[in-house]
Amino acid sequence: MKFAVIYAEKLEITALPPFRFDLSCEIFANGDKQIRNYEKGRFWQVIRVNGKLVLAIVESAGIVDKPKLAVELKSNRAITAEDKENAGAAVTSLFSLDLDLKPFYETVKDDKLMAHLKRELWGLKNPTTPTVFEALVDSVVEQQISLKVAHSLEHTLIKKFGDTLNLEGKVYYVYPTPKRLASVSTEEFRQCGLSFRKGEYIKEASKLITEGKLDLEKLKKYESSEKIIRELDEVRGVGVWTAELTMLRGMRRLEALPADDLGLRRVISRYYRDGKVISSAEARRIGKNWGNWKGLAAYYLVVADMKDLEI
Repeated sequence: MKFAVIYAEKLEITALPPFRFDLSCEIFANGDKQIRNYEKGRFWQVIRVNGKLVLAIVESAGIVDKPKLAVELKSNRAITAEDKENAGAAVTSLFSLDLDLKPFYETVKDDKLMAHLKRELWGLKNPTTPTVFEALVDSVVEQQISLKVAHSLEHTLIKKFGDTLNLEGKVYYVYPTPKRLASVSTEEFRQCGLSFRKGEYIKEASKLITEGKLDLEKLKKYESSEKIIRELDEVRGVGVWTAELTMLRGMRRLEALPADDLGLRRVISRYYRDGKVISSAEARRIGKNWGNWKGLAAYYLVVADMKDLEI
């Protein structure tokens, strides 16, 4: 069987130390291999680069305190020097490689539990979605359902409406664009397992972006988190929880704490309140010790819970 020509390039990216690649990738383990996955020390995902679809295969090429990543790029279209540079920036953003963890570690040093997690999870960095749009759509999908169910729905959405990259006999999928989702009918969203309302919310937000009435990437430049939340709250179907989750995942606004999330409150309670049911107000009171790093501290708790770490 004859395959199409494959173009390949390699690059190396240096990350701000400390950074532990394997630990930061664990959240992607057991993912859909046609979308994004981490297996045997290798992470892969299709990214959009200057209108091209490029498969990025990432491995560690350094150590925690001198971190480097080796990246192989593959596409069915020629990869230019500009493409390589933009792909490097995309990988840097995806893994938050330019995030300096030292101020976070300094801030939480007097919180005994978080200080312990700092040592256990040294070098862990939180992922960022390639676009704010992806974070927004995922946050809408995840409203009031379990993460396991939500991830299944997200994968279905990507495979049904996302663009495809065919390489070496394998098919990979990339997140659908706002233009594509704006053209999807509510019935098609229903066929993916989404509720009628969620389908409407995603379609309407996608249309606003396509028509130039909503610029999600612009929101990243705002200094005020409250201003971001106010603007996102004007989008139908987006409340404070969805806005905070979008900020945390898509804008790397690490001061955001989606305390209305039941799963997050459970994790905070596991480590700070002996598993008792707590309110969102109580979760925010606990989070005051984390300063402007509330979202990252919460992520450390989520990963600790995922790894079943005992304190």
